Amino acid sequence: MVSTVLVTGGSGFAAAHVIRAFLNKGYNVKATVRSETRGKEVLASHPEHSAKLSYVIVPDIAEKGAFNDALKGVDGVIHVASPMQLGTTDFETQLFRPAVDGTINLLEAIQNSDANVSRVVITSSISSILDPLQGQRPGYVYTEKDFSPVTKEAAIESGNAILAYLTSKSVSEKAAFDYVEKNKPKFTISALCPPFIYGPLIHHVGSPKELNTSSNDIYRLFNGSEREVPPTAFFSYVDVRDQPAANLSSQQVAEAHVQAFEKPAAANQRYLIAASAYSYQQICDIIRAKFPELRETTPKGETGAPIPPSYIVDTTKANTDLGVKYRSLEDTIVDAVNSLRKIEKA
Repeated sequence: MVSTVLVTGGSGFAAAHVIRAFLNKGYNVKATVRSETRGKEVLASHPEHSAKLSYVIVPDIAEKGAFNDALKGVDGVIHVASPMQLGTTDFETQLFRPAVDGTINLLEAIQNSDANVSRVVITSSISSILDPLQGQRPGYVYTEKDFSPVTKEAAIESGNAILAYLTSKSVSEKAAFDYVEKNKPKFTISALCPPFIYGPLIHHVGSPKELNTSSNDIYRLFNGSEREVPPTAFFSYVDVRDQPAANLSSQQVAEAHVQAFEKPAAANQRYLIAASAYSYQQICDIIRAKFPELRETTPKGETGAPIPPSYIVDTTKANTDLGVKYRSLEDTIVDAVNSLRKIEKA
């Protein structure tokens, strides 16, 4: 019998690729969305899999009982839904409540349901691993053993929206592992911790104003809004897709979710998934070289400048357990720019 997985936040950038990766592996997929309109957009994004894809409306993942109906007939859960908002003002309502309560509500609902869920894969973030108080920390090697030390209370008190967002990811991931340790549920969990996720868009986007944060991070570098190359936010990236057309061995975020769901070794483990170090200067260099028509709207900066000294990410665990390999920055950026330009023209 074909397994069915529930993918939360199904109308989002990364979730669209995760959905496609599972569909391509033969799974049935049920996606949670916040409205009927979003649900129809999800179906339209995967027309070749219409018989295996459905959606269920969950208006607020932080509400008790939000997932009760969604879990019917489900064998696994991929929890992608979580706010990525870097300019919030109400940290509790906009960040911590949906991130933490949404995750715990889901785990409790699974435990109390009749669903035969064996594994829950949680899309966490590298921000749950990095220590933001240490800055770029040149030479320090981060692994899955690292956990951000910043508390929810400290983040809220700081008044810093970016710190609050980063902390919401680490606090929600910790809450998930604490829940498993305390309650010994019938399922296991696996957390994936990627940095900024780049690549082409396959979900519905009506205009550039609707871009997700990481896609807009690239778009702003060639749309004329940046006159200078900005300081790099994170010194690691990862491609969103499941596999490249020419090299089936290169599997990243979407395929990593499939492997984390299927692999016994991933039970109650966390994985740092990140490609090589990079800088915004390198992205601008690639755009200017591959898209000459965008040179006037893409800042030049110092062409070829080396990446500033920063931390190192060790992805050995994900490479070994999940078989993750990585695309080149050039492939990721070229495909992302082509995708973004189609949206811009449309």
